Amino acid sequence: MSLPRGKVLAVCAVHEELPLAGGIGRSAIDKRPIDGPVSVDEQGITIDHCCDVKHHGGVDQAVYAYSDDEAQRWATELGRDLGYGWFGENLRISGIPTTDATIGERWKVGETLLEVTVARTPCRTFADWAQEDRWIKRFYDRSDVGCYLRVISSGAIQAGDDVAVVSRPDHGVLIRHLITGPEPESLEKLLAREDLPPKVVRDARRWQRKKSK
Repeated sequence: MSLPRGKVLAVCAVHEELPLAGGIGRSAIDKRPIDGPVSVDEQGITIDHCCDVKHHGGVDQAVYAYSDDEAQRWATELGRDLGYGWFGENLRISGIPTTDATIGERWKVGETLLEVTVARTPCRTFADWAQEDRWIKRFYDRSDVGCYLRVISSGAIQAGDDVAVVSRPDHGVLIRHLITGPEPESLEKLLAREDLPPKVVRDARRWQRKKSK
């Protein structure tokens, strides 16, 4: 079976920092499309940054990708335009199901090689940004959360680049399953890997405990 291929519709980086509700800090969620090639290293897009480094960024969450199909479903439901970067994503992608990507699969994107790592967890900052009723619960319940990726090989990426899935592990655990729950046999195969990000191990162990009760 051939692996999927897609396109980068937009590469996005922070436009400006925004104050968080309650004066508790600032956020870099306001991402906008960047023209031309953008450099990517192990920390992500070099012209981008995070404000809350405790919960965002780092090598296992270097790049955040969101599917345009998922974005358009939300746009239809909310009755508003959700332009490139609205989800705080670095990459808006067509043709690749980001939430249904397999944990550990690798993508060739432009000059880079990226690996699917963890699910996005919706937070209060996202709710403040969205200004939609019960947004965190609705986003989490839909489970179209997109995926984070780590950078295996650095390089440049830009809008219009091909996205090719070049390898896929056989454990069968998708990013979505970290939200909805995988099968016990798949969990065991996933946890047998030695290179899992700590957050994946945490979420997988949590499901393992639930399913053993």
